Amino acid sequence: MRVVVVGQGYVGLPLAIRAAEVGHEVIGYDVDSRRVKSLAAAESYVEDVSSERIRAAIDRGAYRPSDLARDCGGFDVAVVTVPTPLHEGVPDLRYIEESARTLARYLRPGATVVLESTTYPGTTQELFGPLLEDGSGLSAGPDFHLGYSPERIDPGNPVWGFQQTPKIVSGVDAGSLKAVQDFYAELVDTTVPVGSPREAELAKLLENTFRHVNIALVNEIAMFARHLDIDVWQAIDAASSKPFGFMRFTPGPGVGGHCLPIDPSYLSWRVQRELGQNFRFVELANDINSHMPEYVTRRVVDAFNARRRSVNGSRILLLGLAYKKNTGDARESPALRISQLLLDMGAEVRAADPHVVESMKVDARLIRVEPTPEELAAADMVVLLTDHDSFDYDEVTAHAAFVLDCRRRLSGPTIEVL
Repeated sequence: MRVVVVGQGYVGLPLAIRAAEVGHEVIGYDVDSRRVKSLAAAESYVEDVSSERIRAAIDRGAYRPSDLARDCGGFDVAVVTVPTPLHEGVPDLRYIEESARTLARYLRPGATVVLESTTYPGTTQELFGPLLEDGSGLSAGPDFHLGYSPERIDPGNPVWGFQQTPKIVSGVDAGSLKAVQDFYAELVDTTVPVGSPREAELAKLLENTFRHVNIALVNEIAMFARHLDIDVWQAIDAASSKPFGFMRFTPGPGVGGHCLPIDPSYLSWRVQRELGQNFRFVELANDINSHMPEYVTRRVVDAFNARRRSVNGSRILLLGLAYKKNTGDARESPALRISQLLLDMGAEVRAADPHVVESMKVDARLIRVEPTPEELAAADMVVLLTDHDSFDYDEVTAHAAFVLDCRRRLSGPTIEVL
């Protein structure tokens, strides 16, 4: 089949390359010409997809990146994997809307269109589908297949990649569900059908809200435990020994990426808009997690004060800018907020992250460095924010004068754990 994947980021690129590998003719459509240029040169910017896989798919003629809308023509299946950010606390669905209008021009009877972008329940049937219908003159269900299948990409996960992770699938009618399920059954090991796109949309938000709330819980417990002189990490280890009724979550400097800082707010917004009620769990979790960078900054200030030092004029080395270990994804990363707060206090802030590309937008005052023994020794304080496996933790322990470890990767007399 001819498959168009709209959006070639952390979600769309793994999907597109996998579809090419199973034998489809794939167009990777993205409006970002820089991305398209990189992909055409088989240069991957997504850790889960190697440049070698992209080159192999291009050489076979199975994959072609493009920023030209006309290349979407003639598709049998189109999958939309565009971002869905928040704008002043309100869901911003313009990329979904633009994708629907583009695809509608090329939509043919019998084709299948799937939305994967995370959004509030009802988007597929109330917004995305009607835009496709208005632009094509066709009806979802009788004329073309329409469904929703939430992305479950976990960047950097060596066990649960795109193929191994069960895929929730849905359709607006029985024919659509079959078409969507048949397509994904070629790409992944397991599909999980649900009754309608609404259940699939809610399932995605439920997954991320569950994580968001539980991370907020352990973050708040960690703050209280410090004042109560309790080692929260030992308590978490002990609770994790229970083989039932407990799932391990750990404290950290905050949450990042697209999912946790944004997705639960889609559900909260929908509940408020449709029911006139507040989703208090989400709002509380947002408040706790969004203020963790400020808490980490206070811990830095407290550590300097205990040594009769000032943050102003001190040299601080941040280890990690990505929101998650072993990835280069710095979207909504708490490290960016922490660096800005410390810079505003007058610190000389340096940052090391082998995964995050130099072109990523950071504060111009932030100095990018390598975590060499000399850099570690020259810092008045090292703050471990993202525990990439590529960091040499023995060197950190050996050369750093003091470390605030926000991930519990280190131990020793000069280490303070979040």
